[in-house]
Amino acid sequence: AGWFRRLLHKPKPSSVESLKSSHSASSSPSSSSSSAKSSSSSSVSLATSSISLSPVSAPDISASDSPRWDKSYDVCICHSEGDVELVEELVSYLEGQPESFRCFLQLRDAVAGSAMVTELCDAVQNSHCWVMLITPGFLQDPWCRYQMHQALAEAPMANGRTIPVLKDVDRKDYPRELRNIYYIYMVLKEKSFKQIRDTVMRYLQDLCRSSTKRME
Repeated sequence: AGWFRRLLHKPKPSSVESLKSSHSASSSPSSSSSSAKSSSSSSVSLATSSISLSPVSAPDISASDSPRWDKSYDVCICHSEGDVELVEELVSYLEGQPESFRCFLQLRDAVAGSAMVTELCDAVQNSHCWVMLITPGFLQDPWCRYQMHQALAEAPMANGRTIPVLKDVDRKDYPRELRNIYYIYMVLKEKSFKQIRDTVMRYLQDLCRSSTKRME
């Protein structure tokens, strides 16, 4: 009789203990369906709270200590003489973005009186990314191919720095040297411009992340 009275007067567990007890019961095969639902609801709520408290923010590529500033240009545009008008539109689009991407445009930025080979090599080395506007004119221009080879020598791996853009060219004529790199096929100009912008942005963000990890 004494043990029965003690059982009846046993104090209730605290709210924290109740949560633990409920969680333990939900993981047991013999738990009731209502306890399982309660535990599941609590788990989802806690997970959601955890996500909202620690959002993963993209690195600021324009910060003063960003490795973006280690090079003079974000993008070097390699193109044939006959595609100048389209390239000027692309440059205007990129430079007009909130990030104010810095573009090297040969006709505008090359130093007067300097050797063309020197200018092309410097443009490649001083740029983070290289857009190759591959058109029929590009394929026939030896200087375009020279600059393409310089870019591949600078970064032979497909790491986002070389951005081939195919326009008015059959896929079978895609340069063999670029076969391991995905290209953008330009049909709608506005869509392709955005794809180029997003690719450059992604590379610069990855560059910032890598730099941060090396410093840690």
